[in-house]
Amino acid sequence: MNKILLAVIFIGLHVMALNGESLKVEKKKDVVQKHIQEQIQREKKYAKEQRFYQGKDYNLSAVKVDQSDLDSIPIIEPENDFDMTDVYRDDI
Repeated sequence: MNKILLAVIFIGLHVMALNGESLKVEKKKDVVQKHIQEQIQREKKYAKEQRFYQGKDYNLSAVKVDQSDLDSIPIIEPENDFDMTDVYRDDI
């Protein structure tokens, strides 16, 4: 009687484990399919807007910096030289 009960329990647990594995596989397939669909949507969006990503479509001449404007900016010299040699001296 005990052997039959143990066999039934063992078979039941085995069936449940196999069922759980198949659910995990199905869930993984669903996740992969969802990811693939997201990538397809991104590729469609890129294909639609691809011309906006090309540099030849932009006219950037209006925002060019004039060299004469750069020459009029004064050069700022540092107030003091950053010297850390006193930090590494041994005689202090």
